[in-house]
Amino acid sequence: MVRADPGFPVVVLALLGLGLGTLRSAAPGDEFVRQLVFLGVAAVAVAVVVALGKRRIVRAAPYLYGTSIALLLLVKVAGTTVNGAQSWLYLGPLPGFQPSEFAKLALILALAAALHDRPVQGPRGYLRPLALMVPPTLLVLTEPDLGGALVIAAVGGTMLLLRGLPWRHVAAAALLFTVAFPSVVWPNLEPHQRTRLVSFLDPAADPQGSGYQVIQSTIAIGSGGLTGKGWGEGTQSQLGFIPYRHTDFIFPVLAEEGGFLAAVTLLVLYGLLFWRLVAMASECIYERDQFVIMGVLTLIGFQVAVNVGVTLGLAPVTGITLPLVSYGGTSLLTTLVALGLAFVVHRDRYADW
Repeated sequence: MVRADPGFPVVVLALLGLGLGTLRSAAPGDEFVRQLVFLGVAAVAVAVVVALGKRRIVRAAPYLYGTSIALLLLVKVAGTTVNGAQSWLYLGPLPGFQPSEFAKLALILALAAALHDRPVQGPRGYLRPLALMVPPTLLVLTEPDLGGALVIAAVGGTMLLLRGLPWRHVAAAALLFTVAFPSVVWPNLEPHQRTRLVSFLDPAADPQGSGYQVIQSTIAIGSGGLTGKGWGEGTQSQLGFIPYRHTDFIFPVLAEEGGFLAAVTLLVLYGLLFWRLVAMASECIYERDQFVIMGVLTLIGFQVAVNVGVTLGLAPVTGITLPLVSYGGTSLLTTLVALGLAFVVHRDRYADW
């Protein structure tokens, strides 16, 4: 009998507990209650994933991918604009959700199947993976949701590298992007995206405007000291100086109220989660399973790195939330289902596809 990883769910639950505690302080009103409801829905979805098993899920990958693309196209026609991006979809009495979140998970499954036994060598080797990566990336980018598009591109790029994408091709693509940025990329960015890039280079140039979020975030993190100001006692967070403190900028709330020790505890838990995912992938005998788990690792790890980097002023503001900690039903559901998928793939690692 194959034994599942017992430590993996413990780390996930610890992250959820720390996240809920922080969210209770950052958003003590309806958002916290709704997050609990989302968590209940996500728990049911994870239970379904665990019950279905690896074979049924991976065989549904083409249908899941096709559905995700259809939903992204539907957003273009009937989507609702929130924070400048037409990325939300409301279907009848159902709560609103972001199809881009589900597209990330569908892409992982579709790419894992496409890359199996197909080394990325020559133009033909790129054709099928790129045909899967480009549509969701462009559809999300033109919402416009730069953060979501970056996550999708990071997941796809990492999986290509794992399959054997030569580093010289990565360097060539990076050089091409750098050359094209001033004349091609920059003119096509939305005004708020340009402002974010400029404020990243010098937040103090507009402390009451584009640089306000990062300045207030770094003040909150620094003022927490070693042990913090106490739960619910953070001046920057509780007095409303930090915008989006329950979503994109929840990390400064944790650092201000729990101090350096709480912030390090969170990062250590993430580190343990990533370590377990790497170990789980290494124990799988099929490459497809390894691709799925490493795709999940990239999905969560990239968001953690960018979100924390933004709050510390080390990355431009992109609107990427902190997995398992930030408020957001679609994000929480997708993250937990992705982790449930990694758990199932590892548990069923001796079963073929």
